[in-house]
Amino acid sequence: MAASSRGFSTTQFDFKLRATRLNVALLPNNYFPELCRRKRRKVFSDAERVRLGNLDFRCCCSDSVAPIRRTSGGDKIEERRFDPKKNPQIHRVRTRATPAAMPFASPPSLLKQEKFSPRCTPRNSGPQSRDTPPKRDTGIANEKDWGISLLNENVKESGTNEDGSTWYRENGEELGENGYRCRWTRMGGQSHDSSSEWKETWWEKSDWTGYKELGVEKSGRNSEGDSWWETWQENLHQDEWSNIAKIERSAQKQAKSGTENAGWYEKWWEKYDAKGWTEKGAHKYGRLNEQSWWEKWGEHYDGRGSVLKWTDKWAETELGTKWGDKWEERFFKGIGSRHGETWHVSPSSERWSRTWGEEHFGNGKVHKYGNSTTGESWDIVVDEETYYEAEPHYGWADVVGDSSQLLSIEPLERPPGVFPSLDFGSPPLSQTDDPPDDFPSSQ
Repeated sequence: MAASSRGFSTTQFDFKLRATRLNVALLPNNYFPELCRRKRRKVFSDAERVRLGNLDFRCCCSDSVAPIRRTSGGDKIEERRFDPKKNPQIHRVRTRATPAAMPFASPPSLLKQEKFSPRCTPRNSGPQSRDTPPKRDTGIANEKDWGISLLNENVKESGTNEDGSTWYRENGEELGENGYRCRWTRMGGQSHDSSSEWKETWWEKSDWTGYKELGVEKSGRNSEGDSWWETWQENLHQDEWSNIAKIERSAQKQAKSGTENAGWYEKWWEKYDAKGWTEKGAHKYGRLNEQSWWEKWGEHYDGRGSVLKWTDKWAETELGTKWGDKWEERFFKGIGSRHGETWHVSPSSERWSRTWGEEHFGNGKVHKYGNSTTGESWDIVVDEETYYEAEPHYGWADVVGDSSQLLSIEPLERPPGVFPSLDFGSPPLSQTDDPPDDFPSSQ
């Protein structure tokens, strides 16, 4: 599901940086996942099951919910809400509950469009070049957007195009215990003078426990020194402790300028299970010369009506100016709360902040309170409806419908009388993906 940007945007081929705009950032650390890391998952039980593609598993989900585009951060809660007339699970409210938009949101991008010449022409059998950087704030793509097509026969080939650029393509298969299989295809190429280069890898994994995975990793650089890297994957497995089917999707993206101290990094994840539990989130970091910015947000739905949403955004300059905004909301059966803070720190360490909060009692009464460092203060109770999302816009039924290629992965045939080894390990301590170790914290 793609997410739209509220201030940072580029076209597909945009990468040339200009110091007049705050719209790209630097990757905090250099992380490259192992291509064929093995994962063990529990065998599906014989409980009630539903056929999805070529796979049987338990399905306890509610009725399908319609997917819509959603925003990636948290400037305005209203930007991520259904029309309550179209969804009876949405509670209504008449007033805005969050502060104004972030003061450091950037204007539309003016990045120069970089047109890349094709590395492989349609006249030869080489792979088509994908030497273009990822786009910012586009979330996690669906599998159909990648066009993953693994070769069935063994191939290892290379060639030279009419413009002198070269290409290569190869595929292979790795086997392991418990019926583990990883099929992969690698391809890439470079210009005649090696000033630009691109690489891309596709893979699919499966084993006898029912685990299935589909993934992509791509990278590249151009003649001006700009470089980028992107990875995407989705997997299906059965939770070892609850025996519930789960689908997880994730994406990491980065781009870095070769001429300026500028670049950006994003990490996105989505997790779903067949009983309606859903988690979504993102971590972002960016830098353009003397300015840096960060953003983190998350959404948690327990499948029984409990909802948690939060956003934390902040920025700073090398001169010492810092500013930010954050908010959080928790609701269950019409009762809950919202609170947030907007703040600013000057180069001389002078701090200003305004905090606000709301308590929703579920009876049409709302307690609103807040104060600021400049003497503002309010504490009132008003008659007001409560409005929040009780279910995600895009849930289990939607991700199953968009994962047909993942579900159709064929595992190796298991011989009669052979059963996979199970390794339960320890129960999970947290459902939330952590940011990189050097990802800065909020003020």
